Amino acid sequence: MIGQPTDAIRAARCHSGVMVADSRPEPGAYPELTAAAAHARRWLDGLAGRPIPARVDAASLLDAMPERLPGHGIPPRDVVDDIVGRTEPGLMASQSGRFYGWVMGGTLPAALAADWLVSAWDQNAGMRDATPGVVALEDAAGRWLLDVLGLPSTSAVGFTTGATMANFTGLAAARDAVLARSGWSVAERGLIAAPPVRVLAGAERHGSIDMALRYLGLGEPELVAADEQGRIDPAALRAALVGSSGPTILCLQAGNVHSGAFDPFTDPIAAAHDAGAWVHVDGAFGLWAAATPSLSALTAGMAGADSWATDAHKTLNVPYDCGVAIVADPAAMVRAFGHRADYLIDAEIPDPHEHVPELSRRARGVPVYAALASLGRDGVRGLVDGLVTAAQAIRDGLAELPGATIVNDVVYTQVCVAFEDDQRTTEVLDRLLAEGVVRPSPSRWRDRAIIRISVSNWQTAGDEVRDTVAAFQRARA
Repeated sequence: MIGQPTDAIRAARCHSGVMVADSRPEPGAYPELTAAAAHARRWLDGLAGRPIPARVDAASLLDAMPERLPGHGIPPRDVVDDIVGRTEPGLMASQSGRFYGWVMGGTLPAALAADWLVSAWDQNAGMRDATPGVVALEDAAGRWLLDVLGLPSTSAVGFTTGATMANFTGLAAARDAVLARSGWSVAERGLIAAPPVRVLAGAERHGSIDMALRYLGLGEPELVAADEQGRIDPAALRAALVGSSGPTILCLQAGNVHSGAFDPFTDPIAAAHDAGAWVHVDGAFGLWAAATPSLSALTAGMAGADSWATDAHKTLNVPYDCGVAIVADPAAMVRAFGHRADYLIDAEIPDPHEHVPELSRRARGVPVYAALASLGRDGVRGLVDGLVTAAQAIRDGLAELPGATIVNDVVYTQVCVAFEDDQRTTEVLDRLLAEGVVRPSPSRWRDRAIIRISVSNWQTAGDEVRDTVAAFQRARA
């Protein structure tokens, strides 16, 4: 009969303990959730002593999976245990305080708990009047972010999947705004036959800038020379801006992925604005330096830009995924992403979905609220300062190892070390990865092989620093 549950659905309800006459769950009738929470606690409790790498590769794990979906389902409680049993051998302990790869943070407990609630509530955070509870939390988180980062309080904030889409969001607002100044509406006329948009970026910008520009149909940026730490050269930028007319965007960087260095902001932003350009700042992990007075020299003038991008699952240590896009002119953000439809519940003020590329999304700003609320202003400052302190302590320890050279100025959270030659550096890295006590990243910078350590985890402190230096000592011996 139409509208009646199938046998499989009845069985699933029964296995879940929710097989009641009206199909509504009984209180506490979710043993699978209890099991998942227990597995999660066990995983987190074991991080301190767990090796970093996964023990099994993806191909081996896939080979152990059934090729075809079984005809009959299994109880949800057993599904949870099955997932854990199959998956844990392939998990990387990226939440460990000894994990330094790819600029990935850990997870603050309050943010993790909030993320669980976001999944349980299952709200679409795109419409303000439909899901006001989570939208209010996200609005508050956005207001707090602007305050703690010292950015204009009237800016619009959008929560995206990560830094790439945060850059995409800021640059989409930039593209539409600079073309609008030239009398061209992207929303109405598209990009075909539009005035060309000139994009300038430092020679050591992150690849996510190039990706975002490609997605936006703007092509590759014009590169401006950078110094030995990857900072854009102000004189070269001024020369590039001479005679510049028409739509122009300048991309600056808060936190070079190798050196951690910050572009100068005050003079480049002033020069760009004098030329009529929009200034976007890629601050995937470095934007948070603005939260602490001890690093104020790195971010001086940064608040004068037009848009900013960051990743809350890097320095702020919230769970994946959570990027943040900030645009000083809210109208420019809505111009790029605004959408109205009869079937939507449109608010009198712009809806959250008008600040990001997604019409529907999970309430990823709620863990940001939880992280900020649990830390407070002093805690955010302490988190950032602690990461820098740990990075500099690792630098000092590694610098004493025979044959080791620290190749960057450790002004923030990045440490790049090389040994006598490329072969020797690669040997040390291979031994580190094989042992699994610490997990840095391989890279190549300034024409040499390096080992890159990105200190991003709130748990990285004295013990982790000592373990890291000792692991390098064993690997080079």
